[in-house]
Amino acid sequence: MDVVHERAAGIDISKRDAKVAVRVPGKQTGTFVTTVTTWGATTSQVLELIDVLTASRVTVVVMEATSDYWKPFYYLMEDTLPVMLVNAKQARNIPGRKTDVSDAAWLAQLAAHGLLRTSFVPPEPVRQLRDLTRARTLATRDMTRVEQRLEKFLESSGIKLSAVVSELTGVSGRLMLEALADGERDPVVLADLAKGVLRNKIPQLEDALVGRFTEHHAFMVHEHLNQIEQQQAMIDRLTERIEEAILPFQAARDVLVTIPGVSVLVADVIIAETGADMTMFETAAHLASWAGVCPGQNESAGKMKSSHTTDGNKYLKGALGVAALAASHSKGTFLAARYRRLVKRRGKPRAIVAIQHSILTAAWHMLRNGEAYDELGADYYTQRDPQRTRARAIRDLEALGYNVVITPVAA
Repeated sequence: MDVVHERAAGIDISKRDAKVAVRVPGKQTGTFVTTVTTWGATTSQVLELIDVLTASRVTVVVMEATSDYWKPFYYLMEDTLPVMLVNAKQARNIPGRKTDVSDAAWLAQLAAHGLLRTSFVPPEPVRQLRDLTRARTLATRDMTRVEQRLEKFLESSGIKLSAVVSELTGVSGRLMLEALADGERDPVVLADLAKGVLRNKIPQLEDALVGRFTEHHAFMVHEHLNQIEQQQAMIDRLTERIEEAILPFQAARDVLVTIPGVSVLVADVIIAETGADMTMFETAAHLASWAGVCPGQNESAGKMKSSHTTDGNKYLKGALGVAALAASHSKGTFLAARYRRLVKRRGKPRAIVAIQHSILTAAWHMLRNGEAYDELGADYYTQRDPQRTRARAIRDLEALGYNVVITPVAA
């Protein structure tokens, strides 16, 4: 097997230290010597390691993406050494011979022969934006969990407010819950706090607000509301910071929000996770595979086995799922028509994944080639194959017992 890098290094990283294997040519032609040493994971140790690797004249340094422990090494090395971050699954060692030392040597050997593909690591501005969007996603998820716990807790008091209002912690729901926590128990007074169209449901509210709401319930509701308020304040601060960090990518955001279902929040996540630089992905299919919104490939002995979607990027996949659900309910769009076409024969989960794939494919073309979003329209499939559409409509009517006669309309 050809040697691509005569001087290569492999690093197996853990929380406290790292095993570093340096593979260099031996004294005899065609031979190589691998030396494995142990280094601490502190900044001073990593800087000392950089000096050693630089002196060894290695032309590639490979490390596995192990949890977040690779970050101190990679971020310090990326400006001075040709460092590669690789997927641990792709660099798996031979079973039965796995130790930290052998893993480091195995990485160095694979790197020397050019058998590894580098993982996508965005530049520093994108990494900061990614930290912010991921923190906002987690904070939103935490706030939703608190709201769900509040709704479940109210069941023990007999208050059925969530059965009437669409959003328990909305403006009207929040006013009623705060009044309950402050000591108000009259359902008529509480129901009168409703705002807007919810006032049309005052009789239902009065009935739902009758319960055995005690001081214990008041204390617990007050604590839940305080926690929700704290989470919302954190989300607001993160959003304000994101608005500053997104300024260099404002043009990309403006383009992405033209895709049906893609909100500003979803566009922020797409930019943060991909860097808005589609040159990192050879084709739209590569991007879809990396994100985990396309089927895997698992063939053996000529037979196709399970081909579930891969894990991919969970933050990007989650945002695309939100966009796909919104697009599936949009009116007069190609994505909504595609969803309705697929859901009949493939089911909702697969149809949603297909819409995720379509959205990401459109984003790749728009950001890679500077194209505007081309809305094909809800009648795209009808216009593409009118004869097939006509035949399907006739079959449906005949299945209902009608005798169908087609008469063309005069031009």
